[in-house]
Amino acid sequence: MTIHRSAGWLGFHTECDPFDDRGGLFHHACSRGACGERSVRCDRAAAARTTSAPTRLPSSTRGRSCLFPRDPDPSCHRASWVDIEAILDHQVSDTTLRARRDEWIAADVFDRLRVEALAAFDRIIGLDLTEVAIDASLAKAPYGGEDTGPNPCDRGKQGWKWSVAVDRHGIPIGWSTGPANRHDIKLLDTTVDAVVANGLLIDIETAHLDRGYDFPAVRRQLTERGLTDTSIQRRKRPGGKRPQPMRLGLRWIVEATNSWWSNYGQLRRNTDRKTRHRHAALCLATTILTVGKLITYRDRWSAN
Repeated sequence: MTIHRSAGWLGFHTECDPFDDRGGLFHHACSRGACGERSVRCDRAAAARTTSAPTRLPSSTRGRSCLFPRDPDPSCHRASWVDIEAILDHQVSDTTLRARRDEWIAADVFDRLRVEALAAFDRIIGLDLTEVAIDASLAKAPYGGEDTGPNPCDRGKQGWKWSVAVDRHGIPIGWSTGPANRHDIKLLDTTVDAVVANGLLIDIETAHLDRGYDFPAVRRQLTERGLTDTSIQRRKRPGGKRPQPMRLGLRWIVEATNSWWSNYGQLRRNTDRKTRHRHAALCLATTILTVGKLITYRDRWSAN
């Protein structure tokens, strides 16, 4: 009998049968739309696109980068609390939604959801920590707040950044956040700390990073933390030859995770002003991502 390390994880229920459609982790996730069902706002937007007549753009807009009219349902592009209130037909106010979220944060609900989903994935499929990729990504923060700064890739507008480490399956195993103008190297140590907090650093064999981390100090830092085998894209040295073409290698895994996270409007364009609110949004997105992979694994032999 093999005992997985997730058996001792906080909040993991060993009696939960993930293959039971009547209950357990999958049942709760599917009832909330995590199994890939279309949401109400997406159906509304699709109906509006099919029923609206095609519009001809005025001559003043021809030749510009925006060649298509805007989506008739703007809530598909942003996820502010006012938009969520409208999606719910104003049955619940945005103030009540934020208050309930703060109560859940105080009760450590979002972190427990993430821990239980990660433990279930480790128990059923198994985290593959032979190849771990680390990278950072930028996002918008139009209202500013804690840990935000001018985004160098968005004309100096307010933004924030996350740095995440993922396993071979693309499951986030640790992350940290900071202002958009903070270098990725500054977030590397706290990202590794998050991996240590999950008890997974000792199982990592190789760490993959891009050329932004190609510095002797970074290699020494990773070696001191126990990551002796690293694969870092080389930068061009002053006065040296032309660098080799950038090869993505196994870093595509973390790039895919950054893309999945960016698909969530509250992460791509965050309207909160507190770091704990962004952390809760990351935990929820990670839970949905992990549970979705578990559902795909459960249905791998399904004819549908």
